[in-house]
Amino acid sequence: MLSIVGLFRLVCFLKAVMRRAIVQETFLRPGEYFVGGNGRVRTLLGSCVSVTLWHPHTRTGAMSHFLLWSRGGVPPGSAPDGRYGDEALRLMLSGLARRGVDHLQCQAKVFGGGNMFSHVAVGRMQLIGESNGQQAHALLAHLGIRVVSQSLFGDGYRRICFDVRTGDVFVSHVRATDKPVCEGVAK
Repeated sequence: MLSIVGLFRLVCFLKAVMRRAIVQETFLRPGEYFVGGNGRVRTLLGSCVSVTLWHPHTRTGAMSHFLLWSRGGVPPGSAPDGRYGDEALRLMLSGLARRGVDHLQCQAKVFGGGNMFSHVAVGRMQLIGESNGQQAHALLAHLGIRVVSQSLFGDGYRRICFDVRTGDVFVSHVRATDKPVCEGVAK
């Protein structure tokens, strides 16, 4: 038989296990961003870039998935658009500030900027990914946010999973091949 104290300890233990077992999963599509203090955030990147910001003491994080670095001027009165890196970063910093997080104490990680068409001659598509990654680094440096890790450029796409509780980001880099995806098509 369990005593009252033993039963109380068991209930507390089971509650703690349940809290850890229920992990919110969020998938970011291009142009979306996340700010929060729990869960995992996933995305899939080609030439797009993702920036994660994480505050180690509050265990609060933010993540973006942007297509282009900038739209070259925001129309007056328009809302920030997460499809553009400079605006996505502003949205993330604003969300972190609302949670009382000082962005200068955050750690940044940068991912993506890949060349999805390695079999095609170097052109604008490859330059978009490189520009996205380089500009992300430049703005983070300008804001005084330290980049602690990155997985940028190269051929192929990346699967990203950001664990907001720990700040860890798991990356799977799938290299592009010169072979078509479907080699035999039935007629």
